[in-house]
Amino acid sequence: MYNVAFFFHIIGAVLLISGIVVAGVAFETARRRPSPAEIALLLSLTRAGVVLVAVGSILAGGFGLWLVHLGSWGYGTGWVDASIALYIVALALGGFGGQRPKQARLLAARLAQDAVPATPELRALLDDRASLAANYTSLALMVAIIALMCFKP
Repeated sequence: MYNVAFFFHIIGAVLLISGIVVAGVAFETARRRPSPAEIALLLSLTRAGVVLVAVGSILAGGFGLWLVHLGSWGYGTGWVDASIALYIVALALGGFGGQRPKQARLLAARLAQDAVPATPELRALLDDRASLAANYTSLALMVAIIALMCFKP
């Protein structure tokens, strides 16, 4: 059973990280485009990344908890507790950080439909510092979790 749980935990981690990369690359590319139509198209690609993140989060989290139950570690082990806490914070930050890009996608789609150029409001949504900080912090926490999983200090 341990090998089954480990397999699906790794599949979940790969989906989670893949989703983060897809969403991040599409978002950063959209930030550099002048046209609302291009921005809307690129931000719509982030939705695929969000689906991968959601599925990966469920698999990695669920099977990760099962691995702790099956393995020789316990919930009192420092790296396990730290990983769980960082995971929860990273998911919360990612959820918060995704709100402005979602609003930007909806606004860009409306502007593109009306054939209106990008507005300062759209640019402000794309360049929102709190959102960017939350997303990049979430990514850094995911990297820290991977390090904890690999090295088990």
